[in-house]
Order: sequence, then C-alpha cells, then structure tokens
Amino acid sequence: MSNILIINGHQYYPFSEGKLNSALVDKAVSMLEGKGHTTRVVTISDEINVEKELENHQWADIVILQTPVNWMTVTWSFKKYMDEVYTAGMGGALCVGDGRNEDAPKKNYGMGGTLTNTKYMMSITLNAPEESFNDPDEFFEGKSIDDLMFPMHMNFKFFGMTPIETFTCFDVMKNADVENDFKRFEAHINKHF
Repeated sequence: MSNILIINGHQYYPFSEGKLNSALVDKAVSMLEGKGHTTRVVTISDEINVEKELENHQWADIVILQTPVNWMTVTWSFKKYMDEVYTAGMGGALCVGDGRNEDAPKKNYGMGGTLTNTKYMMSITLNAPEESFNDPDEFFEGKSIDDLMFPMHMNFKFFGMTPIETFTCFDVMKNADVENDFKRFEAHINKHF
C-alpha cells in the first residue's frame, strides 16, 4: 500500500468557505485508508513547518493537491507554501537545483527532481462550467483544465513526479452538483488507487 500526502490548498473567502474542498479531502482520506493506504493531511491555512513539509513529500508515494482555482491558478496561500517549502527543497530534498550542471549549462533544465518514484494528482474545484473548456469558441479558447493548470504540472515535473489524471468539480458556485461530484470523485479514486 502507498503513503499518500493530501494537501488542502483552500484559501478562505467569505463567498467560498472551503466546505467542498474539505469534504473531498475527508472523502479521500476515508476511501484511501479503507483501501489500506496511509494518509497525511496538510491544510495550508494552518501553520506550516518547512522541514516537516519536505519530510512529508519525501515520505509520500503519491501527493494529492486538493485546491480551488483562484484567478486561473492556485490560491495565494498555496503559492506562499510553494515559495517556502519547494524553494527549501531545491537543495536535494525535492530536487538538486534546476538539474543543469557546469559541463552542460544549457541542458537538462528541470531534470534534477529527486521524487522520481512519486506520483501526484490534482483535484480541482472552480466556478467555470465544464463547457468553457475544450471549445474554441468559449473563454478558454479550446484549452483543457490541464492546460489551465500547466504551471502546476510543471512544478511537480520539476521534482521528477509523474501525474495521475486530474479530477475537477466544475461550476461549484453557481450550478453546483455536489452529489454527482462526490460520485465522480469516488469513481476517480477507485480507478486510480
């Protein structure tokens, strides 16, 4: 069985309290532990210990990022977490610098990751409807949710991690379908874990 780190990247706003993200974290913990996996949960709104977070990432076989999309990316508090934790990990805990060396300073950028046996999964909640993606006539101009989250995919790739299919809850503020989202999430967890 696997060690699974779950990061709840929700940032509280009066119009978005984080109940859905918390419920998805709780559901993931329950399902994964029920399958025999060991889980650790980090909530970025809590006080963060950088060394403990580096150890959590080294411990994990799989990292699940449960996050809302705020202004087309992760929350500012998760960005702060990345700036502090992931930068501290560049000395070998998560990667060895940026992967380049003096003999080939123009090659292998982003290839210094030390978490090459670790997978990651993003589980995303956002206000945009599903129909706004993958359609060239809509807002995202034919791009997918993974295109939108490309910088996050690159951050994880920088550490040598490999992706598990992204899960998304669309239109969560104006046309939420939480019951169906939970069913889809359960099926997603069952498929990939």
